Amino acid sequence: MSRVLLLGATGLIGQELLKLLQANSRVEVIYAPTRRPLPTQDKLVNPCHEDVRVALAQWHEPVDIVFCCLGTTRKQAGSKQAFRFVDYTLVVDSAAQAKALGATHLLTVSAMSANATSPFFYSRTKGEMEAALRQQGWRHLTLVRPSLLLGERATRRPLEHFSAPLLKWLPAKWRAIEGKAVARALMNHAFSPEPKASVTVLEAEELRAWGSPPLAPDLLS
Repeated sequence: MSRVLLLGATGLIGQELLKLLQANSRVEVIYAPTRRPLPTQDKLVNPCHEDVRVALAQWHEPVDIVFCCLGTTRKQAGSKQAFRFVDYTLVVDSAAQAKALGATHLLTVSAMSANATSPFFYSRTKGEMEAALRQQGWRHLTLVRPSLLLGERATRRPLEHFSAPLLKWLPAKWRAIEGKAVARALMNHAFSPEPKASVTVLEAEELRAWGSPPLAPDLLS
């Protein structure tokens, strides 16, 4: 039985992942701090605070697996500094807190373009976030790099909305992918019996392989 920490449970991928974790009999507790309260569910512990780090500081029970689906856009955040706070600072700080609680496997949603030396702010921030997580010394670190995400969001993203139909027909590396598929990939990879490397990077093509098939029966029994 696993005790899971889910960060970003109200987002496109996080809300789908929460459903999967609820259905997985191998999950004992889902600790999911959010800014807005989630519907009451079995297994779910849902403290609410504007800053996820404060909620984590008040949690003293051990956790085993961490899923980090935190992320925003510069437009939603309002500034470069606010974007970096969510996509770098909150991710890196929360991961460190989770590791201190005993977690051994961190799975983080990054971006296909992540590159710490990129001239583009978004890609550089994602790359620097990945580099900082690598330096934390996780027993298992999984960096997930999806292409453009499809699905119903609480806040509409015009670029994704208008680009998605075109990106469905591109080669696998660039093709848009459903948030549900990424959530399935995260779940399947986390609970797979296959040996895991200290650092695993799942690019868009690999996410399709992990996320397209139905969930393995042994993950839900």
